[in-house]
Amino acid sequence: MEIGIGLAAAAALMTNLASLLKHRGCQQTQPVCISHPLGSLRGLATSPWFAAGWGLAGLGWLVHVAALSMAPISLVQAVLAGGAVTLAVLSQRIFGERVERRQWLALVLGGAGLGLLAATLPNLHGAHAGFSLAGIASFEGGLVLLAAGIALAHRAERLAEQRGVLLAVLAGLLFALAGIAIKALTGGTGSPPLIIVLIALTLACGGLAQYTAVAALQSGGAIETIGLMGIIANATQIIGGILVFGDPLSPSPLGIALQIAAFAMVCSSALLLPSRLGPRLLNPA
Repeated sequence: MEIGIGLAAAAALMTNLASLLKHRGCQQTQPVCISHPLGSLRGLATSPWFAAGWGLAGLGWLVHVAALSMAPISLVQAVLAGGAVTLAVLSQRIFGERVERRQWLALVLGGAGLGLLAATLPNLHGAHAGFSLAGIASFEGGLVLLAAGIALAHRAERLAEQRGVLLAVLAGLLFALAGIAIKALTGGTGSPPLIIVLIALTLACGGLAQYTAVAALQSGGAIETIGLMGIIANATQIIGGILVFGDPLSPSPLGIALQIAAFAMVCSSALLLPSRLGPRLLNPA
C-alpha cells in the first residue's frame, strides 16, 4: 500500500503538469466540436504543447491505475488532491500564469480538506477493491444522471458566463465515473458481462472526459478549470471509496466531526476557485 501511495503522489505531479501543458496548447487551437471529433483531434495534435501534455497525461494515468491496484481509492485520491498546491506553483513559476489570492486559498483549503479526510480514516490494509453490484450500479448511475443534468445546464443562456466552470465540473464527474470503474476492474472479480460493462464505461466516460476537459480548458483559466476538475474528481471518488468499496469512516465522534469539516473545506474551495476576472475567451485565430 505504501508503494501505491507513492505512485499516487507521482501521478499528482504528472497530472498537474500535463494539464498545464494542455491548457497552454488549447489556447493555440480552434475550439473543439463534438460533432467533428477527428477534426478537433487533428487541430489539437498540431500543438506541441498539447501533444506533450497528452503524452505526459497518458503516463500519469498508467501510474494512477497502478496506484489504485495497490491502495484504497480514498487514500489514492486524497494524495492526488493534496498535490493541488503544486498546480499553483507550477502554473505561476513555470508558465507565468497569474494566480489570485483566493485561488491560492482555494487550492490550499481543498488539498488540506482532503488531506484531513485521509488522516482521519482508520488504518487500512490492502487495495479495498471489493464491491457489490447494487452499490456500484447505484453510485455510477447517480453520477451519470448528475453529469447529464450539468451537460444540459451548461447550454442555458443564463449560465453562459459560467460555461467554463460547468464544463470543468462535468469533466471532473466523468473522470470520477471512469475512476470508479477502473478501481472495480483492478479487483479482478466479477462476471465477464460485468467486466465488459465496466470496460465500456471506462472507455466511454474517459473519452468524454477528455473532450470535456479540453472544452473547459479553452473556456476558462488554468487554475480554475484544472483545480475544479481535480477537486470534483477526487472528492467524488473518495465518496465512492466509502459507499462502493467499503472504505471505513472514522470510528470516533471526533473523527466523524473532522471528516464533515473536511468535506466542508472541499466544498468551500470549489466555490473560491473561479476567477473574479470573468471567463476567458479563446482567440479564434
